[in-house]
Amino acid sequence: MDKQTIITQLKKHKKHTHLDFRLKSATEEFTNTLFLTLFDANTPLDKNLEQLENQFEVLVDLACWEADKPCSKIWDRYVAKLPFILEMLNKDAEATLNCDPASLSIEEVYMAYPGFYAIAIYRLSHELYAEGFPLVPRLMTEYAHRQTGVDINPGAQIGESFHIDHGTGVVIGETAVIKNNVKIYQGVTLGGLYVAKNLQKIKRHPTIENNVTIYANATILGGETVVGENTIIGGNAWVTQSVPANSTVFHTPEIKIKTTNSHV
Repeated sequence: MDKQTIITQLKKHKKHTHLDFRLKSATEEFTNTLFLTLFDANTPLDKNLEQLENQFEVLVDLACWEADKPCSKIWDRYVAKLPFILEMLNKDAEATLNCDPASLSIEEVYMAYPGFYAIAIYRLSHELYAEGFPLVPRLMTEYAHRQTGVDINPGAQIGESFHIDHGTGVVIGETAVIKNNVKIYQGVTLGGLYVAKNLQKIKRHPTIENNVTIYANATILGGETVVGENTIIGGNAWVTQSVPANSTVFHTPEIKIKTTNSHV
């Protein structure tokens, strides 16, 4: 098969006219600039806000496919939310500093904690998700997922002072609701009971009330599942129905010890 024939056949099968992978790298660049703008003490705010607006215009060119939804108007509303987002993230960082005995300084939390980084990118992406800006919020959280192992869908609703310890393997679904002062450890899943495309507009993921702690590798499933306030979910627990406030839920392993008969 000659080269031109191969090119012709490849073009024939390229059906997705909006699939431009420059959007992925441009989103990652935008995400990095956002993080530095909010947290780096030496970053000039005037210069960075101008840079962010220029980067956002690139994202609009690549990702705003519907002519009746002028995405460029989103920027002014979004940038006005950055002080509020930073205020929320400062509370998240303080929650981590206060919860984790291994944390030595607030600076360490901002620079070295994967859980905090994942929360930061979630909060920055969530506001774009709320504006209905296509694809970019998901690319932002997938960028954080790739770096931290924490998968938070930008549609989730998360309250103040959220702490993720260690982080690796945490999954938080699109319709999950997490209220204030919640602590989550590695491997926790807040997921759906089952997956079907017709559930797209339905709440599929659990609600976690105030002051709940969920320990490592616990799985909590279902849109009608509510974990009441002040509850502790122990490690490896499997929860598919609501839990009253002030409860403790734990998994009891069955241990079998294999014995061998000795013959003299």
